[in-house]
Amino acid sequence: MKNSDLKIYCVGGAVRDRLLGLSVQDHDWVVVGGTPEDMVARGYQPVGKDFPVFLHPGTHEEYALARTERKTAPGYKGFVIHAAPDVTLEQDLLRRDFTVNAIAQDVDGKLVDPYGGEADLRAGILRHVSPAFNEDPVRILRAARFVARFGFSIAPETLALMRGMVGNGEVDALVAERVWQELARGLMEKTPSRFFETLRECGALARILPEVDALFGVPQPPHYHPEIDCGIHTMLVLDDAAYHDYALEVRFAALAHDLGKGNTPKDILPRHIGHEARGVDLLHALCERLRVPGECRDLGLLAARYHGDVHRARELRPDTIVRLFQGCDAWRRPQRFAQLLRVCASDARGRTGHEHDAYPQADYLLRALHATQAVNAGEIAQQCTDKNLIAEKVREARIVAVEEVIKDL
Repeated sequence: MKNSDLKIYCVGGAVRDRLLGLSVQDHDWVVVGGTPEDMVARGYQPVGKDFPVFLHPGTHEEYALARTERKTAPGYKGFVIHAAPDVTLEQDLLRRDFTVNAIAQDVDGKLVDPYGGEADLRAGILRHVSPAFNEDPVRILRAARFVARFGFSIAPETLALMRGMVGNGEVDALVAERVWQELARGLMEKTPSRFFETLRECGALARILPEVDALFGVPQPPHYHPEIDCGIHTMLVLDDAAYHDYALEVRFAALAHDLGKGNTPKDILPRHIGHEARGVDLLHALCERLRVPGECRDLGLLAARYHGDVHRARELRPDTIVRLFQGCDAWRRPQRFAQLLRVCASDARGRTGHEHDAYPQADYLLRALHATQAVNAGEIAQQCTDKNLIAEKVREARIVAVEEVIKDL
């Protein structure tokens, strides 16, 4: 093959982000008119399993041969891939999800935009490229993630396709790993609430995260902030965590902290009695179902179980505070306890008119924790003649340390 017969284009997110004036971290490249043998002859290293993908010998960026896809089975893996020199760039772009991701740029900087992606970028619209959009349920999650990242709206006809995918059960073919991957990325977007609102708008939230969907429409306790329901409150909490650039674990815990309120029996609904225990049970099931990483799961469970105690920190007795530290494993995991306080701070700010409130409970509990960390357990153990009393003596010393903090306030 002559070099002139092989054409290379930058495609997808790199082109989109460059047009939006955003920084570009990674590039995806499409090779038109090439074969695997051509790529290997030029020094590219083959890495693709499902279709021909190659690593550039210098930059190690991915170069994929132009290809088409044909749906053969439910789910996102049920495709037959066809990659050949006769596949055109337009055919390759046609298989992509949104018009804003179906723009290519050649080596001279000229755009190839057969499906109107540049116009949709200017208008801030996510629009599917072809009816084949409904063949891949992951695209529902990607749509929600792009809405959360860019603030785009979804074209009515695309939203209708998404609703149809939910209605016909295509979304039920999503596997746990892909759901968590997109959920984690959605949580880390600029406005993560829009990720969940988009899923709710098309009906997918009830199928993918029914525990979160159940929060919407459930009133908050009257003494808290009854002007918004539990679902809206959770979204405000999540966006606050994003505004403060908290880590993924904190954002997941912010999402999960109130799950029990969505499963509150009607006879105790106004008071939400026992919602912490129900939330812990629901979160255990959710994490097992989606195979949530341990760091996210553990912080979420602490938030579900203890966020009420943290909010009431100044009302707690010293021995209760020590018990809180014990339950949170705060002496061995102080960084995780600090993350729990961030979750609780976002929870407190997740109310209309309280977005910029201080959260003095965090400083109070950190001072108390620092004081208890100064207790020399080894020295107490050496001085204790009855070894069976060591744990109790250490606990008593920690309570005294907390009492001293209270006196100094």
